[in-house]
Amino acid sequence: MIKQHGVPEFRPITPADLRTALHRGWRDLRRVPALSLFFASIYVLFGWLMVYVARSTGQVYWLVLLIAGFPIIGPFAAVGLYETSRRIEAGEEVAWADIFAVIFKQRSGQLPSMSAIIIFILLVWFFLGHMIFALFLGLSPMRNISSSFEVYLTPEGLTMLAVGTVVGALFSLLVYMITVLGVPMLLDRDVDFMSAMIASFVFVQENFVLMILWAALIASLTMIALLTGFLGLFIVLPLFGHGAWHLYSLVKEN
Repeated sequence: MIKQHGVPEFRPITPADLRTALHRGWRDLRRVPALSLFFASIYVLFGWLMVYVARSTGQVYWLVLLIAGFPIIGPFAAVGLYETSRRIEAGEEVAWADIFAVIFKQRSGQLPSMSAIIIFILLVWFFLGHMIFALFLGLSPMRNISSSFEVYLTPEGLTMLAVGTVVGALFSLLVYMITVLGVPMLLDRDVDFMSAMIASFVFVQENFVLMILWAALIASLTMIALLTGFLGLFIVLPLFGHGAWHLYSLVKEN
């Protein structure tokens, strides 16, 4: 694939674009189920590992922070899905070896730099999460916290959850705004990661209502999937991973 240079022009998004992106995402999932489920399994296995580490260390209460930060890594688990949908859309052969070759090439491209930004944001969220927890619950009795969540039902605990949810939502919104078009753009264009993030941020800002609707749909279905022990992600992640590529493709004008 020969990449075009620079940030593309984007047209305003429409409700029909969201429906089309979902329809095409579902179509791609059904067309290449093995590839789709493979990339989803990486995300699911990471989730299981995250829960195992939290439980094995006896720090179950930190799952609140971990689950809140979990969706942040979603766009990067879906890189293989973006490339798969790009190939289907272009009428190219969809072969496992070719998909992994493209992913492997990203190690020397702009994607690792964007990943570093996301990791930094995630670490800042964990740090602030610790501060919020200490601020509201630092003086609370912590005897049974590893086996009981009763502390979260206290006035301090409920306040902590409310504040943490708002702060986590703002972090997730920031990551969403810089990656929703930024990551597909890095696969499609010869562009630096800062330009891709800025272009994605500006696009979401200019199409805020519909893009927030898209984000809300992703967030709600992702949370439902998490409640199934992460098993629901086998459907949700490929659906929105493929759909994210098509959304980018639909609004891109050149």
